Amino acid sequence: MLKALNKSLHDALSEDDKVILLGEDIGTLGGVFRVTDGLKAEFGEHRVVDTPLAESGIVGTAIGLAYRGYRPVVEIQFDGFTYPAFDQLVSQLAKLHYRSRGRVNMPVTVRIPYGGGIGSPEHHSESPEAYFAHTAGLRVFAPSSVEDAYAMLRQAITCDDPVIFFEPKRRYHEKSDAELGEVQPDASPKATVIRSGTDVTVVGYGPTTYTLIDAAMAAEDEGTSLEVIDLRSLDPLDIETVAQSVQRTGKLVVVHEASRTSGLGAEICAEITERCFDYLEHAPLRVTGFDVPYPPSRLESHHLPDLDRVMHAVDTVMRHHEASKGAAQ
Repeated sequence: MLKALNKSLHDALSEDDKVILLGEDIGTLGGVFRVTDGLKAEFGEHRVVDTPLAESGIVGTAIGLAYRGYRPVVEIQFDGFTYPAFDQLVSQLAKLHYRSRGRVNMPVTVRIPYGGGIGSPEHHSESPEAYFAHTAGLRVFAPSSVEDAYAMLRQAITCDDPVIFFEPKRRYHEKSDAELGEVQPDASPKATVIRSGTDVTVVGYGPTTYTLIDAAMAAEDEGTSLEVIDLRSLDPLDIETVAQSVQRTGKLVVVHEASRTSGLGAEICAEITERCFDYLEHAPLRVTGFDVPYPPSRLESHHLPDLDRVMHAVDTVMRHHEASKGAAQ
């Protein structure tokens, strides 16, 4: 995935002279995760810019560049470092197109490595996606596969709206043999069914999709068929794909690393309850991180949704289904 992201940035820089990268240590060092490795040497220090450690200043500079017709791509080094730039992101970047009655575009992409599972210290394992999905004026992308990392970053950079691009750093070293080919020009990727099933719809994004695939294989051994959906775009949210699946299965489990309260799972469950109430055989369930600050690395395995917790939710909705069938008989 690291190489796919690097290639996506390389291709964007090659094709459009208005694309500029900004971030802490992204030039000479190539970024903390080496996503921008080699790009400064090829494109120069005026297009791959090492910035001071000042996230608010980085995003503010990107906004100014966008005003002048550039397409800045900002790297926030870690998820927890996003908050110093929060005012610029939600008060300025998200609102300028609307505030100017459409006369000003803000084609700014903000790359954020996010999520836990890599043994990092405090402020390095956050999942802040709900803040930005709640903010009108921002698009929020969260790829999970190597192919999507490449394609969706290209889509984000060519989009005339600001995009918050969450990269699942736990999956940075995932490998794939797939070709990184032609990119569809869609501004907002749709959710995709990555494994078909008939009994329960399980929904996730970013790092959790691999846990859901593991759950689908484990459930299959027990005679239960899970349909796995990768959301890909968190805002706008392709709820229609999820609704179509739930209308077939009658059951929904949503999984994310972020805290439970007011997370994306709550929005998805509410939307599906409104749209699919007559199809539901059990209340939608959420499997999430707990409502606590992200724990020390030695405890993070207890905090992150894992196979056992997902399977418990699946078993819960299936037990209710089997009990209802038994009562009917």
